[in-house]
Amino acid sequence: MAINADWHKKNRMPRNATVEQRIKWHAEHNKHCGCRPGFPKKLAEKMAARKI
Repeated sequence: MAINADWHKKNRMPRNATVEQRIKWHAEHNKHCGCRPGFPKKLAEKMAARKI
């Protein structure tokens, strides 16, 4: 799937997002856009440490 520009315009990442906000944003992003599948490496590491 390619980039979903409409989704990106309507769903900006909050400024200074918390880890929880980042996880939620990336989970929704993975459902609606195919520009970057998965979670960023550092966020995935934080998720693993929290057993999410």
